[in-house]
Amino acid sequence: MVRGKRFFLARALPAVALCTWLAGSASMQAQAPTPLDAGTRKLAHDIFQQLIEINTTDSVGNVTTASKAMQQRLLDAGFSKDDMFLGGPNERKENLVVRYHGSGKKKPILFIGHLDVVEAKRSDWTTDPFQFVEKDGFYYGRGTQDMKESDAILVTTFIRLKQAGYVPDRDLILALTADEEGGKSNGVDWLVKHHRDLIDAEYVLNPDGGGTDLDHGKPVSVDIDATEKLYGDYQLSVTNPGGHSSLPVPDNAIYHLAGALTNLQHYQFPFELNAVTRAYFQKLSTLEQGQKAADLKAMLATPPDTAAIDRLSAQSPEWNSMMHTTCVATRLEAGHANNALPQLAQANVNCRILPGYTLEDIRQQLIHIFNDPKVTVRYVDDAGNVYEHAPDRKQLPPAAIHPEVMSAMEKLSASFWPGAPVIPTMATGASDGVYTMAAGLPTYAVSGIALETNDVRAHGQDERLPVEAYYRGVDFYYQLVKMLTSGE
Repeated sequence: MVRGKRFFLARALPAVALCTWLAGSASMQAQAPTPLDAGTRKLAHDIFQQLIEINTTDSVGNVTTASKAMQQRLLDAGFSKDDMFLGGPNERKENLVVRYHGSGKKKPILFIGHLDVVEAKRSDWTTDPFQFVEKDGFYYGRGTQDMKESDAILVTTFIRLKQAGYVPDRDLILALTADEEGGKSNGVDWLVKHHRDLIDAEYVLNPDGGGTDLDHGKPVSVDIDATEKLYGDYQLSVTNPGGHSSLPVPDNAIYHLAGALTNLQHYQFPFELNAVTRAYFQKLSTLEQGQKAADLKAMLATPPDTAAIDRLSAQSPEWNSMMHTTCVATRLEAGHANNALPQLAQANVNCRILPGYTLEDIRQQLIHIFNDPKVTVRYVDDAGNVYEHAPDRKQLPPAAIHPEVMSAMEKLSASFWPGAPVIPTMATGASDGVYTMAAGLPTYAVSGIALETNDVRAHGQDERLPVEAYYRGVDFYYQLVKMLTSGE
């Protein structure tokens, strides 16, 4: 997940938080951001460059190479190999888990970051996607936004703390993992299933989400993803004996498939809010004016006004996605010859599912929407395997943000991005947090990166990150970790 998988607030909002999120405090005071010393800046630069220039795509890349490179960085900084674990289901997808020992006064904090990146073709880019290029005030390369910048920040933070002789009031655990972007070997899932003891923690910070939105350089909001939607792919299939195209029949596989997708196009999943999205919309209703403000209030009423929901959904795809499960056709394939009736027609439907519903719940709902026995609906996992039934996995309803996390974020944000409120949000995409949350580990997407909302290039051509945004993120995360573990 990254910034492209979460919504953007179109205007600055006062802090939105449930009252329970605001209890407690982190007593350490935030320091104003200052230029990094030359040694730290070089360390952070070199780690970032090293990660970008290791190809970690699923097709031809190697996550293990990146894991071992970061392991060596940490060994060179004084970490013991006894406090590291390197392993995974195959030789290309080994994950790195590192433990930084603290005083043990509190339970550990787990930091997760995926090392893999999406595919990138050199012919599509103006630079080599697997070369770390600095130009015009930006760092270019695949993973500069999603999410090798945050991996580099986490490794840099652990090294800086070690070099300073810092003793946190709890253990800090760093897990750098494989296959968040797809593939057969998701590292967080594998660690939860096979080495839960290595990553057990009070809560998890995941920098693959959240972050600060900028509008022409002005901070708009500092977001914490307190929950997220669940990702699911479904294969629609229609088979037919086929035949000569000169003898058309109404029982055409493509027509059945088209009818099913038309039904989906016109279907709206039920409206639903959770604690996070309701708090967000309640605050928004006090800031908007005119019809939009009236519609927000009507949407929040009991019972909600359906006409208001329809108007708000039409005005903003982001709001629509926060209110509903969404499913959309993303791929089509049919037929085997121009002069033959199709024997097979298939489509992929991609869904982003509200917390509380399982992947199988949505498969059954799609069958109901299509209402055609000729259309078979199967589940497709991240590795592309197709199953008759979907798992019963679901995204759990959001839990309250840990008070010390909320307090630290508010203090730090006031220093780093004055005037930008801290906003608990629901990511409309998905991340590896789905595995940690399902394992009972409260997970919050917290990033120190600030980006212009019109320059989100993750997964896209010429992915890039502003140079100074990166170094400010290095400073931010170092202060955040110290604030959460100072014991003051």
